[in-house]
Amino acid sequence: MMNKTTLAIILGGGQGSRLAPLTESRSKPAVPIAGKYRLVDIPISNCINSDIKRMFVLTQFNSASLNQHIKNTYHFSHFSTAFVDILAAEQTPENPTWFQGTADAVRQCMQHFMNHDFDYALILSGDQLYQMDFNHMIEAHHNSGADISIATLPVNAKDAPEFGILKTNSENFITSFIEKPHQSLLQDWTSEVSDEMKEDGKIYLASMGIYIFNRDLLVELMQNQETKDFGKEIIPQAIGNKRILSYQYEGYWTDIGNIDSFFEANLGLTDEIPKFNLFDNSSKIYTRARVLPPSKIAGTSSFDRSVVAEGCIIDSAKIEHSVVGIRSRVGKGSSISNSYLMGNDFYQNLEEISSNYTNHVINIGIGERCNINYTIVDKNCRIGNDVQLLGGKHLEDTNTPLYTVKDGIIVVKKGAVLPDGFTVG
Repeated sequence: MMNKTTLAIILGGGQGSRLAPLTESRSKPAVPIAGKYRLVDIPISNCINSDIKRMFVLTQFNSASLNQHIKNTYHFSHFSTAFVDILAAEQTPENPTWFQGTADAVRQCMQHFMNHDFDYALILSGDQLYQMDFNHMIEAHHNSGADISIATLPVNAKDAPEFGILKTNSENFITSFIEKPHQSLLQDWTSEVSDEMKEDGKIYLASMGIYIFNRDLLVELMQNQETKDFGKEIIPQAIGNKRILSYQYEGYWTDIGNIDSFFEANLGLTDEIPKFNLFDNSSKIYTRARVLPPSKIAGTSSFDRSVVAEGCIIDSAKIEHSVVGIRSRVGKGSSISNSYLMGNDFYQNLEEISSNYTNHVINIGIGERCNINYTIVDKNCRIGNDVQLLGGKHLEDTNTPLYTVKDGIIVVKKGAVLPDGFTVG
């Protein structure tokens, strides 16, 4: 039976500047991941797999491609109450400004949520990679009599300063909270975790930014116009005043907040046994159903530890430790390593390809004899022959009209045209 007690609210985030240039023309939840999905597919799929099928996605920047993706992807029966609706920031007489934070985004959209019956609001982030059955968290919330529940993740001392760290009592209720503590303070912030986590040194509980609020409490909290953010204001202010449960989660979870973590999460999918399992019958990741042919591999192509999406045409290329997205084309003699090709939104027909060759116009895809390493190639790029994109820590951060370098990773911008012989690195 569909989970009728819970309404899911997926926060699309702000401008997503840390993920630029991938967010220059699209909102953060619409960024392509794993060659064929979008980031927003992850929380939506977790909800569907948990039988939570009433979802709102809140966004305010570059919403067009996100709107199109959700409209083309998530169709439910006319006789069902299931839906995925996008709520973009809008100016009203009561709210003349855009979203000022996570709590302000929820506050400005409350009128839409209140049109539905629900006991619990499940608040999720739109830029995290994980597979989680929310029913266990909802059950723990209900059975404990909590007002708020927070999903928490055991982390080690190296990672703890990147998170909000919580302390709990013997009943798993949160007693104190500190935002991004300095290493010198950590000795006072250890928590009780499983033996397996202790062995890994993961003895600090970090907030995952996943919350459950009782409906009446959410209504009450949203009446305070001063609070703008859940993690920085609402949660710390509620500790000691409300019953806040820590729900410990010990599976794979990563926050895709910047280019480095985005790159690492994608290449992690090429591991022999990836931490994020795309091949799981019970935790499927849903996305737009495309009518694409199988990928075609020609000549003496070779592959090692790579993920290749459907509809690709690869001709005598070497691909290792890389993710190759839908409709990608890779020319003869090219080498792709430690890279993520997002692929293309369309094919060029044979006449157009032939005409481009004749007129020395670069076709969509990767040309011949290219060498691409530590690089993200965004959608619909045209990369000529003999192009060298050699990312690595030796490169300084830079931003140009065609590409950006961040943390040694080259990001070729969406639709960029790189001429024959173009070289970075």
